Amino acid sequence: MVEVTITGAFVSWQLAARDLLRRGVTPDDVRFIEDPSANALHAEPATGGGPSFVVPRRFVELAKAAAAHPSPSRWATMYRVLWRLVREDRRLLELADDPDVQALAALQPSQTALPGFELELTAPIIPAAADLDGLASAAVACTACELYKTATQVVFGRGPAAAQIVLVGEQPGDQEDLQGAPFVGPAGEVLDRALAEIGLDRRSVYITNIVKHFKWEPRGKRRIHQTPRANEIQACRPWLEAELTVVKPRVIVCLGSTAAQALIGPQFRITRSRGQFYPSRWAPWIMATYHPSAVLRAEDPAGADAVYRWLADDLKEAARRIIPGTPPSNG
Repeated sequence: MVEVTITGAFVSWQLAARDLLRRGVTPDDVRFIEDPSANALHAEPATGGGPSFVVPRRFVELAKAAAAHPSPSRWATMYRVLWRLVREDRRLLELADDPDVQALAALQPSQTALPGFELELTAPIIPAAADLDGLASAAVACTACELYKTATQVVFGRGPAAAQIVLVGEQPGDQEDLQGAPFVGPAGEVLDRALAEIGLDRRSVYITNIVKHFKWEPRGKRRIHQTPRANEIQACRPWLEAELTVVKPRVIVCLGSTAAQALIGPQFRITRSRGQFYPSRWAPWIMATYHPSAVLRAEDPAGADAVYRWLADDLKEAARRIIPGTPPSNG
């Protein structure tokens, strides 16, 4: 892993990104560290002897706007799109359904748009110094994206404000949307089983989602889950960050890839890095594991058992960070 220190200004990232491209460093192999005291001139790459790169002017404009966004993952997102523009497809920005392009779009001011995107309509109003009940009450009126129009209700997090572990999923499902509470459907039953197995009382943890409204499409009489887009995740992010600020957990566990990529970084892959702990600005430790719904989606019983075992083992490792003497998992 290559660690690159930048000042937090666009030009500092730009110089570093050019050097990384010339060296052939892939997005998965670089970590940007933001340090305002760093000297941007030190990042100036050597001239001559290496390939030159030409990128669309539109990308430069979007990257400059993204650099002003507070998300700590913006630098990695910008570099991933840059890498793919240079190495894969110069027309990448035209692919509105591409996850990396969506992530870049979510970093843009509301007045800026990429083709095929509608960014958040309004910024959510987060009440200052509110407790969890106050946040939940305020979220009912949120219209920062259009998901509220088809959802039954907002589904805010549940659990004690003093919880040492926060579990973060993707979004409410059908039953959660109807009942108004997170993880009360079939995936919630899987989660309850895993928590009970490792001796962690569900009532002691705070459980929430990165998106608070159910996104779905009709299929006959059923409502089928749809993965939220990057701009919808970004529109809801202030609510999640407000929850984490109130709870101040010791450990955050991301359940599934969508939550992990939102909180750890867009390059995160569950199959490669599940169960690994990282420092976070919201908690001393953050990690990710499979979403409980992955157990239900497994193709056969053996596959379901394997995913469940990984889920339970990872949750046990998270519990070890707060419960002294908890034996390590065998995963």
